[in-house]
Amino acid sequence: MKRRDDEGFALWQSRGTTYVSMPLIAFIGGVLAILFLTILMWSVKREPKTALQVEAPGELRQLLPSLAALTHSALETGNSMSLVQNGAFFPTLFRDIDAAKESVHVETYIWYDGKIARQLATLLAKKARQGVEVRVLVDASGGRQLGGEVQEMLEKAGAKVAHFHPLRISNLGRINNRDHRKLMIIDGRIGYTGGFGIADEWGGAARNKKEFRDTGLRITGPVVNRLQGAFAENWIEETGEIPAGDKYFPRIAPTGTSTAHVAYTSPDGSVSAVQILYYLAIKAARREILIQNPYLLPDAQAIAALEEAVERGVDVRIMVPSDDVTDSPLVQHASHHHFGTLLRRDVRIYEYEKTLLHQKVIVIDGIWSCVGSTNFDDRSLQLNDEVSVGVIDPALAAQLRAAFQDDLRHTRERKFDEWKKRGLWHKTVDGVAYLGRSQF
Repeated sequence: MKRRDDEGFALWQSRGTTYVSMPLIAFIGGVLAILFLTILMWSVKREPKTALQVEAPGELRQLLPSLAALTHSALETGNSMSLVQNGAFFPTLFRDIDAAKESVHVETYIWYDGKIARQLATLLAKKARQGVEVRVLVDASGGRQLGGEVQEMLEKAGAKVAHFHPLRISNLGRINNRDHRKLMIIDGRIGYTGGFGIADEWGGAARNKKEFRDTGLRITGPVVNRLQGAFAENWIEETGEIPAGDKYFPRIAPTGTSTAHVAYTSPDGSVSAVQILYYLAIKAARREILIQNPYLLPDAQAIAALEEAVERGVDVRIMVPSDDVTDSPLVQHASHHHFGTLLRRDVRIYEYEKTLLHQKVIVIDGIWSCVGSTNFDDRSLQLNDEVSVGVIDPALAAQLRAAFQDDLRHTRERKFDEWKKRGLWHKTVDGVAYLGRSQF
């Protein structure tokens, strides 16, 4: 039996199934409302399609003030930079944490339970019991193994632990925004950044597939305040607690001769600061561009900038991990989609075959270097929270260049003539993987 209300809706049952009928205009209205909401959500979350362009940026030294200002930063003088590679990272970090007097802040994407994670957690708990303020922020996806008894141990010792964008209803609209930053700040005066995750894979000497190849910086000097600001941004978002005052942002005297600036970014619908940083640095190069990155998925503007650099006579060399050692074969196949374009324009591409090459390093003209957490792909440039440190220091650039040259011993250079002859199946996988490039 049908029951109909005054608005024309009807409800009835037949053979145990309940049916609802509605006027055509109500059905059309519902469909239009759903369509409108879908378009609204897409317009908010879509990637920006702004085509970057800059006319006559000048050489790198001339562009430095613009490079910093356009990425929401400033040039900070009087810093000291120490290159820390592979497994040497954690003993160095642990010594600084063990000597902490006031605060230790850790922000990371990866936290995998194992020897290194347990050592760090034990040390942080020790410092918390000594009265040092300890704050740990991990991404809820990559750092989900920080929990249970380890988190309980930290919190019982007095440390504060937060997870970035955990899975809950209030986070559904931003669950794809991950915290990919890697930051450690001790007493507001010593900072670390790079590609390192908190996991045993980063504890070795890059001798085999179980020991990742990575690069980081130990930083002292005024620019550490910028790193502290990057940490505070996401800590405030998740906890509401504002770490303010001299304890966290002290007046720091010069400690060295390096000039540095920090680009950190969160997705806000506009072109990211790190994307602008990469683009302008490439456009300013006059002699040499060295790039080491685990994922090579440049957008059309970056590809054009690299091609123009070659036309200017710049020696452009890019190093990525090979298919056999990468932690994400799909990403490598997606990156292959542009290999032919770049190789044809005389961009030199090397595949590191020893283990996962995980550092995110750029060196321009032997003057300016960039080290941080940012991959050269859509996810890092548009969806993740990232941080990168630009450094004007020929000595540091020389160290990174020497490391690049040493890594070349374990690479295979790809050539356009052999690349274009790869099989149909390889090309098909490359194309299909490329379609999902922003989500890897």
